[in-house]
Amino acid sequence: MRMLLHIKIPHKEFNAAVLDGSAGQKLRRILEETKPEAVYFTEYEGRRSAIMIVDLEDPSQVPTYAEPWFLSFNADVEFHAVMTPDDLGRAGLDALGKKWA
Repeated sequence: MRMLLHIKIPHKEFNAAVLDGSAGQKLRRILEETKPEAVYFTEYEGRRSAIMIVDLEDPSQVPTYAEPWFLSFNADVEFHAVMTPDDLGRAGLDALGKKWA
């Protein structure tokens, strides 16, 4: 299942990594290990954040994607199921609409 990960990185931990020169290496390692389909870095509610798209074959993979952020930066990680337009097209919305009308 394709998932959007919203990673919220605390200032204290990331600032410390920037100051000691390890931020770039930690980020590269996480991205090399997890191989997201896409990743974007942004600001969210005044905090550094990352948005990643990954494809989970099994729920047991959640720690594979979350733990590197938890352990490297004490980050908060949220998982959200997402669909492509093709996925949504296969969802059967018309039939669901008729069933629940």
